[in-house]
Amino acid sequence: MSDVRPPPPAADWAWFLDVDGTLIHIAATPSGISIPAAVPALLTALSARYGGAVALVSGRTVENLHRLMAPYRPAAAGLHGLERVTADGRVVRPEVAAGLDEIRADLSAIAGGGILLEDKGLALAVHYRQAPDREAEVLDAVTRAAITHSGFRMQAGKMVAEIGPAGFDKGAAVRAFMDEPPFQGRLPVFIGDDVTDEYGFEAVNALGGISVLVGPARPSAARYRLSDVEECLAWLGEAAGVLPDRDDAPRRRRR
Repeated sequence: MSDVRPPPPAADWAWFLDVDGTLIHIAATPSGISIPAAVPALLTALSARYGGAVALVSGRTVENLHRLMAPYRPAAAGLHGLERVTADGRVVRPEVAAGLDEIRADLSAIAGGGILLEDKGLALAVHYRQAPDREAEVLDAVTRAAITHSGFRMQAGKMVAEIGPAGFDKGAAVRAFMDEPPFQGRLPVFIGDDVTDEYGFEAVNALGGISVLVGPARPSAARYRLSDVEECLAWLGEAAGVLPDRDDAPRRRRR
């Protein structure tokens, strides 16, 4: 991985943004996050400047992303690409996979004691941020569930193991968006922090785009790096032509 700051933003870019750990700080639980008002406002300005070519690509559901970022309502890929809402509002979502109920019952057995089982409807996530000593137990349980039930895949992230239908990831979501307006014909930029974002990095690299890791240096396909959420928001502010005010609301950059 190159430990180089990304280049100045260009007018022909299309933006694909992870959320937790990228636009906002990771919290102890998925519901414990805080979204500063400046973030939706910043993304609204970014979208306006780039012709709507901005999409959130997250492990959260699309419904949750839209609720968190209201009143901004972007194109989005949720559940690591398992569901998408296109820029024109079209919903792309598969049926609930057979076997998910059995997996939910199996994983419920390890919930509690700091382990949180999050039901995302089409997929499941087992969080162990509050019980890091149980990491091996969680990873083993989710891996066994994926092996036992064909057609499912486990993805490990920061203090979380997720399971859902195979064949979906953030890279596939980026490629799908790039075949659609207003992303089509632009240079893709993917920004993320977690190992599940590697699929996005690899996809934009293959398309000749720009891959940006947020956080400490680590082995990664990303070609550029920003040190933390604050530096990421500052770089996006540069692209959007806004600066954060101390009252947590962005203002237009004076030219």
